[in-house]
Amino acid sequence: MKQITYIMALIFTVSSQAQTEEKQKLPYYEIPEYSETYTAGTVAARMIDGLGFRFYWATEDLSDKDLEYKPNDDVRSAEDTIDHVLDLSYIIVNSTLHKPNGSVEKSQMTYEHKRSQALINLKTAADILRESEDISQYKIIFGEREFPFWNQINGPIADAIWHCGQIASFRRTSGNPINSKISHFTGTVKD
Repeated sequence: MKQITYIMALIFTVSSQAQTEEKQKLPYYEIPEYSETYTAGTVAARMIDGLGFRFYWATEDLSDKDLEYKPNDDVRSAEDTIDHVLDLSYIIVNSTLHKPNGSVEKSQMTYEHKRSQALINLKTAADILRESEDISQYKIIFGEREFPFWNQINGPIADAIWHCGQIASFRRTSGNPINSKISHFTGTVKD
């Protein structure tokens, strides 16, 4: 009996450790170090880093109750809002990859996969922008229409930040407030 208890405890410990390591592998547990120089690219990248950090923590450890929550029938649920942020993250990253936007099939994606993909998209875009000498080359492309990077700032980036606040508010209302150890100001997690 002691051996079974020991084995079960070991399995639980290894499983918990693997989950913690997986969470730490996702970008934006903390915001990366800031650049030494101010350029259009480093500033745009930092805006996306801030978005990534907010999205990481707004969506961390959501329960089914949290995902289903919506204040009324005229509003998206938290999960629908995560879908929308994922769509916005594709617009942001596609711009930096010079790719046109199209619909992304999400019906088979889990909440964890959507969250992970959005964070990866944001990190990819921020890394490209951080190294860029000319961010005007990163246009938003919808079919034959192209929009300048300016629209990225007041469009998908600002919209996604707005929705991170919604998700954080929804989860607080559904009884699962955001981690109190995070600092949005410094982009770090307090010990």
